[in-house]
Amino acid sequence: MALYCGIDLHSNNSYVAVLDDDDRVVGRGRVPNHLEAVLQALEPHRSALCGVVVESTYNWYWLVDGLMDAGYRLHLANPAAIQRYKGLKYSDDGTDAAWLAHLLRLGLLPEGHIYPKETLRGHSSAPLGFASVSTSRSRPLPRPTLPTAREWRSCWRRPGS
Repeated sequence: MALYCGIDLHSNNSYVAVLDDDDRVVGRGRVPNHLEAVLQALEPHRSALCGVVVESTYNWYWLVDGLMDAGYRLHLANPAAIQRYKGLKYSDDGTDAAWLAHLLRLGLLPEGHIYPKETLRGHSSAPLGFASVSTSRSRPLPRPTLPTAREWRSCWRRPGS
């Protein structure tokens, strides 16, 4: 029996939902955002899991890296491209995690690319080293000066005047 896992990731906790081939929930629950807790929640289903979906939020790196290091097949969901089922009467973290797993099962999951941690996320916490560029100047850049109203009017003369 193949299983599919969706993880709705938040700042301090995550909701894990594991579905089977018939979309029945075989495991679910809220876990703290500690890799050990997430691994413990997934362990009973490890051998049957076809994939784990993590929503691409601002804090996904630690979870994706940890689960990949533990040998899980990871998918990074693009939340901007995911459309919710219109017939839902309510939505919560459990239904969001189950929806991610459902989209994975159907092969309809809009995915983002997971770059290797060495590629972009090296040893700096600054994205792509932009902080080193902006702080390398000893003086701030001068503010641009805007033309005065008189200068603007002189540029826009009516034809024939």
